[in-house]
Amino acid sequence: MSPDAGAEPGRRREPTRLAVLDMAGTTVRDDGLVERAFVRAMEASGVSADDPAMADHLAFVHSSMGLSKIEVFRALLGEEAAASAATRAFERAVAESVDHGEVMPIDGAEAALRRLRNGGVRICLTTGFSADTQSLIVDALGWSDLVDLALAPGGAVRGRPHPDMVLQAVLALQIDDVASVATVGDTTSDLLSGWRAGAGVVAGVLTGAHRRHELEAAPHTHLLDSVADLPELVLPG
Repeated sequence: MSPDAGAEPGRRREPTRLAVLDMAGTTVRDDGLVERAFVRAMEASGVSADDPAMADHLAFVHSSMGLSKIEVFRALLGEEAAASAATRAFERAVAESVDHGEVMPIDGAEAALRRLRNGGVRICLTTGFSADTQSLIVDALGWSDLVDLALAPGGAVRGRPHPDMVLQAVLALQIDDVASVATVGDTTSDLLSGWRAGAGVVAGVLTGAHRRHELEAAPHTHLLDSVADLPELVLPG
């Protein structure tokens, strides 16, 4: 853990009342699931896995991890109809992985959720997946009773790096002060979203898409080895 690395001087922090946690790469193991689903979606869009352009597409996918998937496909494919079709293919691929039992929690994540809940911290899970896919994953992991809220981009709620999902959680769960919010994610988009929302704790974790040097370049208050370290950081000693 590297506490307060990159923290802005005077960044205000209150006792944590809400933890807003990303899913894939943060609380849920990726193990290449997102990349495989992107490849299948691009294949459905007419870009074969052995197309020389695929490497560039995957590099963009890596750099844009954390964003709403429709936004990624809009950037890659341009046309709205093509982006929408690719997004649907992506979500189908992830759903099949869930059905095949390929989605597992990050080591220590479930215990961390329980400790946070027992410590009086509300929990919101956020994602760049669709709401339907998010629900499939939460149900498959048996986490429905562990979380207070699950949010995905859609409608007036924009995906990361916008602050919308964090602020929506604050409103929905009636949190009085954004400084009492802790956000955790494995991508620079997660960190930027939490920072823009004014969260008191904006923590990056090293279990997902972006490496330490990438996270260090984004605004944050802490870098953690894993979400398993979060209770120690935010709960009273």
